[in-house]
Amino acid sequence: MQTAWFALIALMLTTYAVLDGFDFGAGMIHLLVARTDEERRTVFAAIGPVWDANEVWLVASGGVLVLAFPRAYAAAFSGFYLPLMMVLWLLILRGVSIHVRSHLDNPLWRSLWDVVFAGSSAVLGVVLGASVGNVIRGVPLDVTGYFDAPLFTNFRAGAQPGALDWYTLLVGAFAALALANHGALYVAWKTSGAVNARSVRLAKRLSIAVTALGGVVTFATGTVAPALFRDLARPSFWAPPLGIVAATVALFVFLWRGRELPAFLASCAALAATLASTALILYPTILRSTVDPVFSLDAFNASAGRTSLLAGLTMWVPAVTLAIGYVVFVFRMHR
Repeated sequence: MQTAWFALIALMLTTYAVLDGFDFGAGMIHLLVARTDEERRTVFAAIGPVWDANEVWLVASGGVLVLAFPRAYAAAFSGFYLPLMMVLWLLILRGVSIHVRSHLDNPLWRSLWDVVFAGSSAVLGVVLGASVGNVIRGVPLDVTGYFDAPLFTNFRAGAQPGALDWYTLLVGAFAALALANHGALYVAWKTSGAVNARSVRLAKRLSIAVTALGGVVTFATGTVAPALFRDLARPSFWAPPLGIVAATVALFVFLWRGRELPAFLASCAALAATLASTALILYPTILRSTVDPVFSLDAFNASAGRTSLLAGLTMWVPAVTLAIGYVVFVFRMHR
C-alpha cells in the first residue's frame, strides 16, 4: 500500500509539472516571443483557460502527502519553510499579474505586470527545480526526524547544506530551461504568425540547451548522490531514461519538421519520463538524510496507518477521476 501511494504522489507531481509547466514556461518566454500588447494578449489567451486549474494538482499533491506520509510532510514543510513561502508568494504574483494587467489602459502599467509575470514564472521554475534537487541530494534530517535548512550556507553540498547550493541551483536552472522550452512549444502550437515563428525559433535553441544541461545534471547527480545509482543493473531502472532519450529524439524530429503539437506532446513525455526516473532512483526514500542514512524518511517509516491509506484511496480515485475529466473537457473546449 505504501508503494502504491508513493507512485500516486509521484504521478500527481508529474501531472502538475507537465500541465502547470507549460504556463510557467509561457510566462518566462512571453516577453521574448510577443513584442506588442496584442501579441502578449495572444500568449495570455493561450494559457488563460487552463493556468489556474493546473495549479490544483500542486495543492492536491500536498494534501495527499499529508494523508499518506504525514511524517515526511511535517519534516519537509518545517525544514523548507522559507522556500515554501517564496513559492507561495511567487504563485500569488503570477496570478495577480494575469488578472490585473488589463485593469488600466496604460502601457507602463501593463509593462510592469508583464515583467512581474515573466520574473515570477522564471524564479518559480528555479525554486521548484531546486526543491527537487534538495530531495535528490538529501537534507540534514537528524534523530528527531526534522531538519532546519537555511536558504544557503557556503553553496557546497555537505552534511549540513542549505536549501540552495551549487547542485540545487544547477537543477533549478535545468528545470527553468526545460519549462521555458515546454512553454515555447505550447505557445508555438497555440498561436500563428509572428508569435508562432518566434516561439519555434526559441524552442529550437532551448531544446539544444536543455539536452546539454540535462547531461551535466545527470553527471552532477552521480557526483553528489552516487548511492542513487546502485540499481544500474536492474532492467526496470533503464525504462524511464530510455523514455527520456526517445521523447527527446522525437521532440527534435517533430520540431524541425514543423509539427508543433507532436513536438509539444514529446516535451510532455520527456518531462514525465524525467520525473519518473527521479522517483524510481529515489524509491522508497522520500527524504534522504545527509547526516546519517538511518535518519532518512521513506515510504514505510513515514506512512500513515493501513486503514488511513485504504480510506484515502476510496476518496482519491473519484476525486482524481473528476480532475482528469475536467482537464480533458477544458482542453477539448479550447482546442
